[in-house]
Amino acid sequence: MMTSFFDQFMSPIYLGIPLMALAFILPWLLFPSPAPRWLNNRLLTLQSWFINRFTSQLLAPMNVGGHKWALILTSLMIFLITLNMLGLLPYTFTPTTQLSLNMGLAVPLWLATVLIGLRNQPTAALGHLLPEGTPGPLIPVLIIIETISLFIRPLALGVRLTANLTAGHLLMQLIATAAFVLLPLMPTVAGLTAIVLFLLTILEVAVAMIQAYVFVLLMSLYLQENV
Repeated sequence: MMTSFFDQFMSPIYLGIPLMALAFILPWLLFPSPAPRWLNNRLLTLQSWFINRFTSQLLAPMNVGGHKWALILTSLMIFLITLNMLGLLPYTFTPTTQLSLNMGLAVPLWLATVLIGLRNQPTAALGHLLPEGTPGPLIPVLIIIETISLFIRPLALGVRLTANLTAGHLLMQLIATAAFVLLPLMPTVAGLTAIVLFLLTILEVAVAMIQAYVFVLLMSLYLQENV
């Protein structure tokens, strides 16, 4: 039976039960838990080093008020990286290719940053809608444009993550299908295609990590404007 290339992005269902919740819970079971020993093993040490470095770089430009978000942003970063990396394995499902999931992560966090800015510094938060030195006739137009750009931010976060991962998965499937079809006809070309697929897989591993970092970095920039 001929299947569509987009079938891989369908949410898996088993016995009528969506398995999206299982895809959320499984990544957290893969991380080692800290032991009561004074000296940890190499994996725990590497994990702690990565979390500490990421948190320090992410929160360095913020003031003390933004440091309260350290746990949320770090957990989100690890969660997205794990989902993206697990989605590169064969016969797996990538939840972050679903726009609904990415919007569900982006909209509440973005709205929280906006509400924090309106509560702590309402004048500065509303001042972002009108750049300083704007001519009088352009004030209504610029306010509308800045308001639209403000509400587009969560949409851009979700669409960016979804589009990059979806395009990468589709390209990998297309090249793998081409290599499989060309193998009995032109083995040399199929071998070259397989090499391209291997290089693309390495690139997709980098994209999976970079897109998770970009998502959290942009969220921290939105938070930095409002704290």
